[in-house]
Amino acid sequence: MKNGLTDKAFSLYRDAAAQNPDRCFPNKIEEVLMLESAILSNPKDAYAHYYLGNFWYDKRQYPEAIANWEAAVELNNTFPTPYRNLSLAYYNKLNEKEKAIAFMEKAFALETTDSRILMELDQLYKIMGKGFKERLDLLETHAVLVEERDDLYLERITLYNNLRQFEHAKTLLSKRNFHPWEGWEGHVVAQHTLCYTQLATQAIRQKDFEKALELLNAVSTYPHNLGEGKLYGAQENDIHYLLGCIYEELNQADKAGEFFIAATRGISQPVQAIYYNDPQPDKIVYQALAWQKLGEPEKASEIFNRFIQFGEQHMFDAVSIDYFAVSLPDMLVFDMDINLRNTIHCKYLVGLGYSGLGDTMQGRKYLDEVLQLDVNHQGAVFNPLIKE
Repeated sequence: MKNGLTDKAFSLYRDAAAQNPDRCFPNKIEEVLMLESAILSNPKDAYAHYYLGNFWYDKRQYPEAIANWEAAVELNNTFPTPYRNLSLAYYNKLNEKEKAIAFMEKAFALETTDSRILMELDQLYKIMGKGFKERLDLLETHAVLVEERDDLYLERITLYNNLRQFEHAKTLLSKRNFHPWEGWEGHVVAQHTLCYTQLATQAIRQKDFEKALELLNAVSTYPHNLGEGKLYGAQENDIHYLLGCIYEELNQADKAGEFFIAATRGISQPVQAIYYNDPQPDKIVYQALAWQKLGEPEKASEIFNRFIQFGEQHMFDAVSIDYFAVSLPDMLVFDMDINLRNTIHCKYLVGLGYSGLGDTMQGRKYLDEVLQLDVNHQGAVFNPLIKE
């Protein structure tokens, strides 16, 4: 083109537009001039628009990126990747969430063998509050793709837990070797612990104490296939409390007391709990319950009052993520509203506090608000203070 050989240039641009775009990612400033020249020579070149969109998004020029991806899908409505990219851009940069879902659904409809797009579509459904059964049906329909990714496989387990199909979740947990993944620490272990403790709780209610002991002993040691070891100082107040309840039922008061005492140990002061290794209120609750079992209800009340005080004091804080933060609680494909997360967490604390103090109506009100804001909040569903 610079030498005036426009026919030859057009032929090369046309050949370039016919190539497979996989793993092609222009990233140098001179390539912008090249792609703009290609578009001028061949206005129907969808791939050139797609490449330019990638370049501009990488350089945080979001309007230019979106405009080029929109041009790409207008010129080629069978190319899934720009639809997927538009989904991220519309959610993260334009806050148009329904359009983001529509774009991702279109991308997956065009490429139903792409497990990455399925994962992102499911994450969109999750943060937008789609029902557990609907999400699980989608994952089961594409079970082959789910098997390709640890994150999708774990979402499948999580949904079975949410639907209280704990035995099936337990089976799925045992069948996969999960891989260590920086930034995903605690997720597999959390579902493993929830599954086993809920099954143990069911067994205690059914007076099957042998089964309950077996389940709790199993959850105390993480199996190798989870791909993660136990953190030093990990709080296991829930496990110790449930063990205490079992031995109490078996009329072994001394042993029950030992476990109730163990259940009171650890950090009892609530925090914002942004990172996975922060003290979780789900564990601290069992400290309060253990104090009640030990005949010291005032210590339990102190914990519940701290929950209410902390939640009310910090509910509207402006929260920021530390530059060196690791292991946030969610994948960061779609932008997380950290202030909304803080509000949910504080409402959860207040709900637990009132429930623990015996004000069930006020506690239920706050916990219902938590679930209205985040239907996936397992703490608000599986807490021992609200009887099923």
